[in-house]
Amino acid sequence: MWRTSVQSCMSPPTWTQIAAGDGLTVFTWSDTCRVHALCRDGAALLIDLGDGSCLDHLAEIGVERVEWVLFTHHHREQCQGARRLGPLGAQLAAPAAERAFFEQPSAFRRLDPRLEDPFSVYGASYLRPPVEAVAIDRAVAKMDTFTWRGHELTCFETRGDSPGSMSYLIDLEGRRLAFSGDVMLAGGRMHTWFDAEWDYGYGAGLRALHDSAGLLADCRPHRLLPAHGPAIADPVPLLRAYQARLRRLEALLVRGYDVLTFPAAGQDRVSQTSEVPHLWRISPHLYKLKGPDVFANFTLLLADSGRALVVDCGCVEFDFLQKTLDLAKSRLGLRAIDAVIVTHMHGDHFTEAAQLCAAWGAQLWTLDRIAPPCEQPERFDLSCPGSAYGLATPPRFDRLFHEGETIEWEGFDLTVDAMPGQTAYALCLHGIIDGRRVAFTGDNLFGDPRHPRHSGHEAVVARCDAVLEEGYLVAADYLTRLRPDLIVGGHSYVMENPAAIVGRFSRWALQMRAAFRAILAGADYRYAFDPYWVRADPYRLRLRPGASAEVKLHVRCFDDAPRRFRLAVHTPPGLHASPASFDLALGAGERTSRPLTINADSGIAAGVHVVAVDVTLGRRRLGEWFDLLVAIGA
Repeated sequence: MWRTSVQSCMSPPTWTQIAAGDGLTVFTWSDTCRVHALCRDGAALLIDLGDGSCLDHLAEIGVERVEWVLFTHHHREQCQGARRLGPLGAQLAAPAAERAFFEQPSAFRRLDPRLEDPFSVYGASYLRPPVEAVAIDRAVAKMDTFTWRGHELTCFETRGDSPGSMSYLIDLEGRRLAFSGDVMLAGGRMHTWFDAEWDYGYGAGLRALHDSAGLLADCRPHRLLPAHGPAIADPVPLLRAYQARLRRLEALLVRGYDVLTFPAAGQDRVSQTSEVPHLWRISPHLYKLKGPDVFANFTLLLADSGRALVVDCGCVEFDFLQKTLDLAKSRLGLRAIDAVIVTHMHGDHFTEAAQLCAAWGAQLWTLDRIAPPCEQPERFDLSCPGSAYGLATPPRFDRLFHEGETIEWEGFDLTVDAMPGQTAYALCLHGIIDGRRVAFTGDNLFGDPRHPRHSGHEAVVARCDAVLEEGYLVAADYLTRLRPDLIVGGHSYVMENPAAIVGRFSRWALQMRAAFRAILAGADYRYAFDPYWVRADPYRLRLRPGASAEVKLHVRCFDDAPRRFRLAVHTPPGLHASPASFDLALGAGERTSRPLTINADSGIAAGVHVVAVDVTLGRRRLGEWFDLLVAIGA
């Protein structure tokens, strides 16, 4: 007997029967995720658990005991009710590739992120492990068979939404059910983008998701049972269409210029050799570093007086830089460096700035909105902080500009504008240099202006705080209006006569947004794209046992109409949050923040503890999507 579930996540949770056969009855329950119950003779095997509220209603489907809980993947909303299982004596199974995420959740959160941290996007973790460790009794490997009460579930690795996610397939009366986690939701949608973002804009998670969708389609299930949203009847055509959408998204996502192939040859065809090896002349007063495998962030504006400004200083060995500048003193008349101007918050643009300032008596300048994530990285959970590049001490800026402020320096008038794109924390410095309007754009735009395939965009990374409406779309519009003659980008890129590439960049940004809108679940794609629409400040909090500290919870509404939010703060043993929950009503596009106090018991164990924020958006229960870290000890 087969039934179509009409239960919606907008409705109060109830059990709904979705299938029966071969002595087995299958029900579904919805709270923070779909919980699927396979029931026989008063016993149940649950696939995923959600917040555990289903455990209070087992008698309604004739279940006296839960013998197994089989998790599709580690995300908190799948398992946040695990602490309630203790008295029931149920055994737990999870994907072998994700066992450590369940059992050692704090091992995947660092106080000093590094580029090479596993399961991170240049230091920002894309895992969402549980608040408390969940002991796993059996680790399920791909192609295993899980047998329960004479019924066999075949285990397929279906990575993409999570690094080791599994789908479980069972045949009942000759028809196949696929419990598919978050591989695909109804309508051919992704549950979230930020869970599939595994690298710095290279699309590995997308390609894994594409292959997993293809594997499920090849298994030809009669019904797909996702971890979120309704069941999908006859899912094969939709899985194939979903693969096409993923391919379209990947084609737009991955950089629009040569990278990891022939990038050095395409950095620029503008600059010429100067009297100083590796310091190439872009124009009479403008220089950059260039050489084999040199992707430095370093541009020098040299005035007739011998005084200089530097734009960015990173990705270069300081001894090499110092030797180069010493030659510039004797051969180009360099006398002093007045300041280093940092274009954005990524650590590879200022790792050597402090040394340069100390050696030359220079100051460090930037736009006011860029300073906080640079100077106080613990407040944020962003990709590419200074610590990711081995910078032990955050920079301290001597001068902060307001948006639109003009620097009058040695006969040059240079304007500092906010220009978010690759990250929200970025600027554009522009002015007339040697008769041309030059724009210093950081990492927002790379490529060869003459190459019709180059759309100009750098990495699309949600963990750079890069919502398109506030990032690349803004940058494209800004550069279209600015109409620079020359763009000096990061990593040694120089683009002459860039109008064509700016036009392609603008068209790409609109296409990129359309692709995300087409594939992400929910009325507004940004809730599934942005990992920071609920954000704790600071994200990393250090506490002594018995102490307390205040955190701000920032919340934003992406909708074009008012929206209600409920936030509940879930803490591990030894930590307490006050207040423990918030009810908020936000207007269209509104942002707000609320103070939150975190208290630590005197006997709390030392180490890193994960605190989760459980979110209800309108009447849609999302679960523990967001977190913050509390470090106890020295």
